[in-house]
Amino acid sequence: MAKLNFGGVEENVVTREEFPLEKAREVLKNETVAVIGYGVQGPGQALNQRDNGINVIVGQREKSKSWDKAIRDGFVPGQTLFPIEEALQKGTIICYLLSDAAQIALWPTVKKHLTKGKALYFSHGFGVTFNEQTGIVPPADVDVFLVAPKGSGTSLRRMFLQGRGLNSSYAIYQDATGRAFERVASLGIAVGSGYLFETDFKKEVYSDLTGERGTLMGAIQGIFAAQYDVLRAKGHSPSEAFNETVEELTQSLMPLVAENGMDWMYANCSTTAQRGALDWWKKFRDATAPVFKELYESVAAGKESQRSIDSNSKPDYREKLEEELTELRESELWQTGKTVRSLRPENQPAVKKEANEPNKIASLLKKLADKPESVG
Repeated sequence: MAKLNFGGVEENVVTREEFPLEKAREVLKNETVAVIGYGVQGPGQALNQRDNGINVIVGQREKSKSWDKAIRDGFVPGQTLFPIEEALQKGTIICYLLSDAAQIALWPTVKKHLTKGKALYFSHGFGVTFNEQTGIVPPADVDVFLVAPKGSGTSLRRMFLQGRGLNSSYAIYQDATGRAFERVASLGIAVGSGYLFETDFKKEVYSDLTGERGTLMGAIQGIFAAQYDVLRAKGHSPSEAFNETVEELTQSLMPLVAENGMDWMYANCSTTAQRGALDWWKKFRDATAPVFKELYESVAAGKESQRSIDSNSKPDYREKLEEELTELRESELWQTGKTVRSLRPENQPAVKKEANEPNKIASLLKKLADKPESVG
């Protein structure tokens, strides 16, 4: 296992160089990987494994939208697509990718099929870490581990198709066979990870729940809304408020931060922007630090997990969820965003058409490079 320096701290990391796909295929050649659930993470992980030559099957409830989606994605009923309990029976590695609430409901069925030597795979430490709330306590004679991609299943699949990889964490909760590490590393590479960094189940779920409620979704939406509302209240138009709050960040700045880091961004912006950012970032840090501290403590105390379980288990959960999502979707902020996105050049019909034609400029440049006198 490679040891890499992260800002002065040495960590264990599994890289593709150290653990190539060929090695993963060799480790998994006699395994049947049963992906249970075809909703958020299931499609990306199942499709990437299949494309990487792993023997993967999908277990999903019949006559559901997800069952139909799996068929559209090329999984064949009776061959690579099965009702959940049949897939559980066939699988030697069970990728348990249902929602947290659904994992709790199905656990008695799953546990029945976790016979000696099998492996139970998660992409989230929730069920096992909060087992007093979930009841998910794996048998002692199976391997238990996780691979948690640092992004959505959609991003995992998209980056795989682009020849890239989404970084993931991995953790081993239980090594009953002595093969847990090679199994989890192989699966991490097979699902399309760029590299795998080591953690444990508790740290994974604590950081994940904090991140989702914090900078990844909750905090960023709160900051967007606050800045947008202030600009609108001061007389700025919806398009101006949106462009200065969201569009410039997501379309221009964040891709550059992803490529080079925030330090590079600070060093390569205007001196006016530079001065303002340096003056204000610590004020935002100090203002939000108490909220993040409260959030982490709520996660660690099990309050966030219990709230999720209680809310997501109610019969009218989906109806209530849709009401909240509708409120967000129909807000002026995101209705403006919908219009702004439609105006991006790549979303214009003429540009789309041109994008499908041969690139004339590239062709001319190639001619110039090959034979300068051919371009007049």
